[in-house]
Amino acid sequence: MARIVVIGAGMGAMAAAARLAVAGHRVAVYERAATHGGGVGRFERDGFVFDTGPGLLHLPAVYRDLFVKTGKEPLERCVGMSQVDPASRHVFADGTDVSLPNASRAGVVRALDDAVGPGAGERWSDLVNRAREVWDATRRPLLEEPLREDHAALGQDPYPAVRKRGLFRRRGPVTLASVAERELGDARLAALLESHALAYGLDPRRAPGSATVLPYMEQTFGSWYVSGGVRALADALYERCRARKVEFHFEAEVVRLLEEDGRAAGVELADGSVAEADMVVAGVSPGRLAAIAPGAAAKPQAPVPPGRFTVFLALGGARPDGVVHRTVVHTGDRAAELAAVFGDDDRPAAGRGSGSGRGDYRPTVTVLRPDDPATRPDGGHEAVTLVATVAPQGRVDWADVPTADGFADRMVDAAAAAVPGLRERLLWREVRTPADTEAAVGAEGGGVPAPVLAGADGGFLRPGNATPVPGLHLAGGFAHPGGGLAHAGMSGALVAGLIVSGADWRGSQ
Repeated sequence: MARIVVIGAGMGAMAAAARLAVAGHRVAVYERAATHGGGVGRFERDGFVFDTGPGLLHLPAVYRDLFVKTGKEPLERCVGMSQVDPASRHVFADGTDVSLPNASRAGVVRALDDAVGPGAGERWSDLVNRAREVWDATRRPLLEEPLREDHAALGQDPYPAVRKRGLFRRRGPVTLASVAERELGDARLAALLESHALAYGLDPRRAPGSATVLPYMEQTFGSWYVSGGVRALADALYERCRARKVEFHFEAEVVRLLEEDGRAAGVELADGSVAEADMVVAGVSPGRLAAIAPGAAAKPQAPVPPGRFTVFLALGGARPDGVVHRTVVHTGDRAAELAAVFGDDDRPAAGRGSGSGRGDYRPTVTVLRPDDPATRPDGGHEAVTLVATVAPQGRVDWADVPTADGFADRMVDAAAAAVPGLRERLLWREVRTPADTEAAVGAEGGGVPAPVLAGADGGFLRPGNATPVPGLHLAGGFAHPGGGLAHAGMSGALVAGLIVSGADWRGSQ
């Protein structure tokens, strides 16, 4: 039995802790914040309840496997889960309005044909079929296996772009934006495709064609809502860890990795105390990792990813029957939004996104309206969450109140397309910016990591779970296989596999 210290109590770190404890190790978690869950938090006020992180779960099989492997109670006995249907509604700038059914390829084709025009559904379906080839080619090496030292093959984009119309004769790499332009032939379909990347903080102008796997996963495996909000999943995982005798120490900041004979030997805390260990798992951001264990940090560090701007709305009046759980209200100026969020290569680096990021464009806004009594004080009220992907803190000063309030106003204006009478029903609103995320979870700039992707010469990969420091492993969204609830759970499984089975372990069969 080994003594294992886990730094951080985010979802990936807790997933690793639970699996390691079941394997017979003595596990202690040290978290700088006052609670568990990392970015999967909860905000409550006046009987209204909101998720501060993800609002939906994709690939629930990851957590089903985790709960089966770590105890007698399966996931569905620990949390209530239901498929969201329709999976999403999309309101485009020209007024086109389409609702896409959950996990129904034929239903999606019909809905797009009816809303966009004959042939639109077939073009979308053909693209998703090609994305399945990406899934088949990358599922194991990207999601189920540790990142190999020789991962050159993952630098190749597996998306089988169509050969007609000269796509492969164009100079430069095939990007998600070029796939949308060449294969979908309609600005609304292009916006639909690119919105999946944007939601994960990926720039469609630079993301490889393999990013088509994101809508494929959602359309194939469905979107799931956790009763009481996704925070309930974090609570259940925390309780599973406690049941497996994992020790938790909150408000306990790790400041230094201890090494002995060139390998990890424990950690030093901010109060000067020491926790000895045979192995250490770090579920922290790149900046914190560089401060704690400089020898394990990637050199150079990747740029800070975009963050999330969230507005919680308390509404008077009951939630109407038949309301779609998730609506995406698309921007009318994608170029302005992408420049604001990611920067514009035609502008000097110091000025990228600095003006537009302050809110002089209307963003793409995701509107979440769960039909869940646990989120509202009674049936005469409704809790609504608005989410937009934005530039991280630093490129924009989101701590500046006028900047944040102005951007929140634009989000509410956009959301009115999904919530009729929104302004009249609004009782109060609460804003969460990347500056708040940075303060709460310690991630630089409040950046939220995206899932890993194949292609672009490996530019969308994350550091491997094993590090150059023997005995130190990485879990969570800033390590392989990247960000997102499901990917965090996968990272925990990979770390546990490497520790339990050794460095030669190549993943579950």
